[in-house]
Amino acid sequence: QVQLAESGGGSVQTGGSLRLSCAISDSTYSRRCMAWFRQAPGKEREAVARIASDGVISYIESVKGRFTISRDNAKNTLYLQMDSMKPEDTAMYYCAAKRIGYSCSSSPVAFAYWGQGTPVTVSS
Repeated sequence: QVQLAESGGGSVQTGGSLRLSCAISDSTYSRRCMAWFRQAPGKEREAVARIASDGVISYIESVKGRFTISRDNAKNTLYLQMDSMKPEDTAMYYCAAKRIGYSCSSSPVAFAYWGQGTPVTVSS
């Protein structure tokens, strides 16, 4: 069973930074599409950033230039560096992994494994 564990959430003021980490208990981690999702109260879960096994990265428009997704395959860890944060970034953030061989699309339905989430609050 693949397990994911996020850390690094917290509270910051507008313009501040946070770095989220996601540890994955999977020796085949490097072969998976990985993503960071977020879900704000009353809103649908959205894929903030995705990174494919070949390193191809995608971001939603609202975080481009502010967030950076990266992966350390040697440490089985996924990261999300969040800079210039805004109140609208407030949400529960989740890391997610796909089954090996699946394309790195953004639909949350296609992600088989999820962490428990870490809360992020940005105050104005």
